[in-house]
This record gives sequence, structure tokens and C-alpha cells, in this order.
Amino acid sequence: MINELLQTTFIISILAGTIRVATPLLLGALGELITERAGVINLGIEGTMLMGAFCGFWGASISGSLAVGIGFAILAGGIMALITAFMTVTLKVNQVVTGLASNLLGSGVSFYAYRIIFKNAISGDFPRIEIFHSLDIPLLSDIPILGDVLFSQYLLSYVSFLLVPLIAWFLYRTKYGLRIRTVGENPRVIDMRGLSVSKLRYGAVVFGGLLMGLGGSFLTLASTGLFLPDMTGGRGWLAYVIVIAGNWLPGRVMGMALLFALLDSIQLHLQGMGIEFPFQVLLALPYVFAIVATVLSRMRSGMPASLGEPYLRS
Repeated sequence: MINELLQTTFIISILAGTIRVATPLLLGALGELITERAGVINLGIEGTMLMGAFCGFWGASISGSLAVGIGFAILAGGIMALITAFMTVTLKVNQVVTGLASNLLGSGVSFYAYRIIFKNAISGDFPRIEIFHSLDIPLLSDIPILGDVLFSQYLLSYVSFLLVPLIAWFLYRTKYGLRIRTVGENPRVIDMRGLSVSKLRYGAVVFGGLLMGLGGSFLTLASTGLFLPDMTGGRGWLAYVIVIAGNWLPGRVMGMALLFALLDSIQLHLQGMGIEFPFQVLLALPYVFAIVATVLSRMRSGMPASLGEPYLRS
């Protein structure tokens, strides 16, 4: 009986952990999905999430309010995305180069600002903040197993998964969503209708950046309660892969985010149990699977036709 209880508890812990691990991945991936649907590649997800993590921590620490922290994170993500949009849409700079530069900018600025603002952190006295507590949904959280897994999560986790159907509805059921998809497939059609290609792409990139910043804030405001340099740990790159593996479809993107998060949750729990197994192999599992998923997804790619190509009026 005890063994069965322990096994059930272990499985519930892994599945509940999967939802938490998937939250920043899903928010980053949804932001990139909107961006790429408009024909722009933003490889700066890592740097944008990192700035969101830092600014969310900073905002919460100076105000004592997690809501203010979220506001700071979203604003930081929007500013980073605005820089990306200006470089790629207005100046027509290579989108890959811009994304790599954005990652360096986010990493450098967040670390520098952290050392300037939180001077005690240099001596190892890392400041901490109060984090979000899990939010139990009445009645639903009392359901055996499912209640603990799905309905006793952080507020940002609920928001991230609710965004999936909302974004799907926006892209496929509204005229603005149609315009976003069209500008990613054939921007000349948008131009011929008298609409601004640049405005549509700016809007998509900035909105995507807002979600990336929100995803970064989860790491400091809900997961750890502290900021560490480069704490995103490759999540931005995984979010980019998730969009490709999810074939640029919101539902599939959510599924791939959950799959990657499940692998990560399993390796974290196995390490916590002290199982004698090379932890490097466990750490590499999500990334190995990401490579395999990317290769397989390219065989049936739904990539927007004009993705990564600047629009030049002839």
C-alpha cells in the first residue's frame, strides 16, 4: 500500500512539475509563434526572457508587489521586441544576426543592471522576494490526481494555457489574425490592399515580446524568488524549437512544450531521488529530443512562406 502511494505521489509530482516547467517554455513559444506568423524570426527569445526575469524581479523587489513585477517584465519584453522590430522591419538587418545580438544584449544588460542595483549580490548575499503561491481552483482542485496536477498551479501557468485557444481563435477566426498570417505568407497581398506590412509586423513582434517577457518573469516571480545571471538556461532556444516542432500551430506548440517539459521534469525528479545515473544524460534529454523533433518536423513543415525575408516594395 505504501509503495503504491509513493508511486502515485511520484507520478503526480512529475506531472504537476511538467505544467510548471512548461509555463515559461509555452509563453516564449507562443510569443515566437505570433512573431513568425508575421514573417519575422526573433532568435532573441533567450535574451528577452532573461530581461523579463530580471525586470520582473527588480519591479517586485522595489515595490513589494508581484503585479508590478509582472508589469516590469512585460514592459521589458516589449522594449526588447521593439528593438528587434526596428532592426529587422525598418532597417532590414539580417534577422538571425539581430536575434543573436539581442541575446547578447539581454544577457549583458541584465547582469550589469543586477550588479549595479543589487550591490550586496556581489558578495554572495543574493536578494530574494516573495513568490507567487499556487492557486487552487475551488472544487476542481479536489478532484483526485487531476486536481493536484491541473488545478493547483500558479496563476501564470493558468494564463499561459488559456492563451493557447485565445491565440488560435485570434489567428484563425479574426480579420487581424488573417492579416498576420497573410503578411507572413505573402506580404505583397497586404501591401496591394493598402495595408501597412511594417505596422502588422511591428505589432506581431512587439506582442510576441510581451509574452516572452512574461515567460521570463515566471522564473523569478513563481519559480525561484531570486535572479541569477543567464538563469533562462536555454529555455529561449527550446521555445524556438518548439515552434518549429509544433509546425506553427498553437495546439501542437502546446503539446510540444508539454512533451519537452515532461522530459525535464522527469530528469529533475530522478536527480532528486539520488538515482545513480549520469545526470548529464538526463540534462541532455530535452535537447536531444529537440534536435530529433526539429528534423522530423521539417519533413512536414508549415513554415510561413515569407519567414525571415524582409519586405521590399518594388
